[in-house]
Parts: sequence; C-alpha cells; structure tokens
Amino acid sequence: MTLALQTFSTVKDANAALQAAGTRYLGGGTLVVRAANEGDISVSSLVRVTETSLQAIAVSGGEARLGASVTMAAIARHPELAALAPAARAVGGPAIRNMATVGGNLFAPAPYGDFTVALLALDAIIVTEDSEVPIQTFLAGRDASRAIVTGITFVLPRAESFRFLKVSRVKPKGVSVLSIATHLQRAADGTVTSARIALGCMADRPMRARATEKALLGCKLTAEEIAPALAAAGEGTSPITDPVASAWYRNEVLPVHLGRLLLA
Repeated sequence: MTLALQTFSTVKDANAALQAAGTRYLGGGTLVVRAANEGDISVSSLVRVTETSLQAIAVSGGEARLGASVTMAAIARHPELAALAPAARAVGGPAIRNMATVGGNLFAPAPYGDFTVALLALDAIIVTEDSEVPIQTFLAGRDASRAIVTGITFVLPRAESFRFLKVSRVKPKGVSVLSIATHLQRAADGTVTSARIALGCMADRPMRARATEKALLGCKLTAEEIAPALAAAGEGTSPITDPVASAWYRNEVLPVHLGRLLLA
C-alpha cells in the first residue's frame, strides 16, 4: 500500500487536510510510522506541519510553553526545564528522544506516555488552534480528537515539590512497569496542603490517583502518616496486562514505589 505524505506550512491548512478519511498527523513519527511498518492499513496519508512555533520552548514568569513538536531531547537539555528532565529521559533511548515529541507523547498508549504522566501531575493545559483544555479533559477525549495539538503550557514546579519515577525491568530504556509523578505543596511544618499524583500504566492512559491525593492532605511525609494514602493508591485504577507485567503485579508494586517516591 502506498502511504502519501502531505506537508503544510501552517497548522490551519494541516487541520483542514486531517478531516479527510485515512489521514493521520505525523509529528516525530515514533508512533505512527511504527504502526505503518507493522501493517496498519487504516492510514493512507500522513500530514505534517513545518510551522516553526511548534518547535519553540518559552519560559517566562514561572510558566513554560512547549510547542507540540519539541522533542524529549530538547527538554532534557534545556536548563530551565531541569525539573522535567527525568521524565523526558524516561522516554526510550537517545535515538527515540531525538524524534519523540511532546504532542505525540500525549497520544501514546500504555505502557508508553511517561512524559504525559509528568504533565498530568503539573495540571498542564493543552493548546490547539482554537481551544485550550486541561490535560485531564484532553486525555479523556483524545481518541476522538482530530485537531492538531500546537502546544502545552504549565506552571514550572519548584524542584522540591515535583518528583518523577519510572519503573522498568530493563534499564535505562525499557518500557514501563509503571510511572509516577507527584506534585505536592507543603506548609512550613511539612504538612501536605495540596497534592497531585499521576500514574502511568494503571489504566489505558495516564490517570490521577484521586484517593491517594485526598488521603495525603494534612499529612506529613512520614511512613506512618502516608500509610492510608498508599493503601488507597489502587482505587479507581485499571492496570494494563502486557508482556512486561500483569495487572496484578502493577497493583501490587504501585504502593511500594509510590511510598519510596514520597519518602525520598
């Protein structure tokens, strides 16, 4: 089967082309090209955009905006995005990180999409040509989305408030058993006043650990005080089963790794 490639200079023109049946957007290509190589016949034409704004990184006033075509490698080496570097480096090996984009990672199915887990914990906003939506809303409806993501915005976390962990059997670039991102705000005495915890591989797409977030409020990060939050970690999850790990195993190790991350 012949696979056509259409290149456009603007997002507007590319969005129009994507409305045709059998078209799919091409960013870094780590997902869509692999699918084509594996015999996906649902796509007959790929659409790409050369608009330079999609590759821009802007950091100002404590906020960051990443163009959707920004790569994991660019994030990992950017001095003002150091807090996100571990999440960017969790995506594949060097060759993949040189191609894999922020926008593409938003659509990556479990057990992939580790960087999106970090963005979910940061409550990022997903930007398209004509709308801005919270990342959780975007993820819920991503399968039906036809609009090209143009950027992602979020408030930069303080280094001490944000943590990320990828658990894999093959290091450093194996696929995830699970991934966890935590963004906690604490009072002067160490009490948790706000908690956002995102999980990867615990559903078909990144999800928030709502029960754990609620249980952490008012706690200090000690083994005794976080125990109820860890016990609630599996509530609402629906882990995947794949060759890397079973759903049962993921449920069993989630509270262990979450506890280590919170107490680190």
